[in-house]
Amino acid sequence: MHNYQAPNDLLSDKIILVTGASDGIGKEAAISYARLGATVVLLGRSQEKLEDVYDLIESAGGPQPAIVPLNLESAVEQDYKQLADTIEQEFGRLDGLLLNASILGDITPIESYPVEQWARVMQINVNSQFAITKALLPLLKQSNAGSIIFTTSSVGRKGRAHWGAYGVSKFATEGLMQTLTDELENTCAVRVNCINPGATRTAMRANAYPAEDPATVCHPKDIMGLYHFLMGNESLDTKGQSLDAQPK
Repeated sequence: MHNYQAPNDLLSDKIILVTGASDGIGKEAAISYARLGATVVLLGRSQEKLEDVYDLIESAGGPQPAIVPLNLESAVEQDYKQLADTIEQEFGRLDGLLLNASILGDITPIESYPVEQWARVMQINVNSQFAITKALLPLLKQSNAGSIIFTTSSVGRKGRAHWGAYGVSKFATEGLMQTLTDELENTCAVRVNCINPGATRTAMRANAYPAEDPATVCHPKDIMGLYHFLMGNESLDTKGQSLDAQPK
């Protein structure tokens, strides 16, 4: 799956929503999904950055994307309901959901972790993921082959000192994926999995490892094989897995 080569029409006619689509992995995934034929719904905080991604997709000849500016830190249930209503009115269904948006928070011991920062990380990395999935699940069930991809991390599989709220939020993400997989088993055509991107050249990575040379880690475009595989119909039998986008 790491070296998966997607056919050019892999995602033809699919409707896929990507959170955190304005930067890093989310941006690269959105652009590559459009290149493979998908109509992409771009969700992020910055209208300006989303418009830049929109322009890149259009200039490359991809299907016209849609833009949804939404701050996941302050969004409430009504915002997610409105998002679902808009997608239903425009497209009638949703075929894929890539939950990529998250924040790092502080790299510090639990004993000194700021309570407000902890709550902020949990709100964006866990609560918003639950809320958007809950709101969009009925639309995903309208697809013949719906796919939900959560974003995890190695620090969400085995606790590591100082990773604080981020690490705990990824443990919660793994649990949400597993719970949802079990609930959907044999009830609909929606599959749920997690991707651990690994060391990737993003702003979050730079914040976590400020002394690291960015050239020594993968560019987001180099890890897209797994992102493509899990959105395409070749992965219909892949469910409830936490997978690494890079070989170990």
